[in-house]
Amino acid sequence: MASLHLVDPGTLDGVGVGDTVTLDGPEGRHAVSVARVRVGEALRIADGRGTVVAGTVASTGRDELTLTVDAVTVEPAPRPALVLVQALAKGGRDEMAVQAATEIGVDRIVPWAATRSVSRWDGAKVEKGRARWAAIAQEAAKQAVRSRVPEVDAPVTTAQLASSSGVGPSSGVGQEARRALVVLDPVGAVRLSAWEPPADVDEIVLVVGPEGGIDSAEFDRLERAGAVRVRLGDTVLRTSTAGPAALAVLQTRLGRW
Repeated sequence: MASLHLVDPGTLDGVGVGDTVTLDGPEGRHAVSVARVRVGEALRIADGRGTVVAGTVASTGRDELTLTVDAVTVEPAPRPALVLVQALAKGGRDEMAVQAATEIGVDRIVPWAATRSVSRWDGAKVEKGRARWAAIAQEAAKQAVRSRVPEVDAPVTTAQLASSSGVGPSSGVGQEARRALVVLDPVGAVRLSAWEPPADVDEIVLVVGPEGGIDSAEFDRLERAGAVRVRLGDTVLRTSTAGPAALAVLQTRLGRW
């Protein structure tokens, strides 16, 4: 498989077979100086939103290269989308979850300021933390050769998570998106492997608590919002691994794996 490089959304709009595309900036520098891409090599460039161009490297410079486009494909967004609501956690465990979830195929990531989250994003930390997660997701998408990079939303509170508008309008289907809300609970009565994903939802929202677990009041509030409490198995996983493990189960249940 030809290597994949990511460019900003919109960069590939209107590009067709026979056109040339320039890869510059950090991606172009990495391709030429680190990956040692040479003229004549096959390459793929994606915009992170599903558009992929494939072609042959026509020329290289110090920090850029040009690609002659041989094919253009647009991969549709999966439905239902898989959304990971990951509680903020200490020790970088939340970042580990973001990386693995992206590799597994999550479509959107929402940071959650849970009651028991030790880590807190306040003031300037809010955008800094979101940007950090977004950068991790982009690098993981490149590693996994994904044409779509998961969006990373601004952090939400439990009240926002339980609201009828879902976890934000950036899902691409608006605030009226139909969702299935699934909350991981080590003692949940239903196994995730036995849970039947609804056929008429736009997104499955998977909620993962922090290292201290989800507070009982939060469980109650989410259940009143229609959430289903599910467990993975008989063992308790860390917050860094619970989300990715659950996403793998959902990918299988949806027939994608």
